Amino acid sequence: MLLLLFMVYQLGVYAQCAMCRAVPSSSLEGGGSVGKGLNTGILYLLAVPYVLIAIFGIYFFRRKSKA
Repeated sequence: MLLLLFMVYQLGVYAQCAMCRAVPSSSLEGGGSVGKGLNTGILYLLAVPYVLIAIFGIYFFRRKSKA
């Protein structure tokens, strides 16, 4: 039953991805800048967790090496 629920939920996620991909690509073809801004936002959201993890890792490594 739970597997069936996950499969149904997954279909909705794939449908949204197709819609999100169509809007920026049609905007870029029409000369708009929505796609460029969307790509920049995606890269920003991708980078933030890795930067935070690196900062905390460096902090705890230095703290442990001083002790």
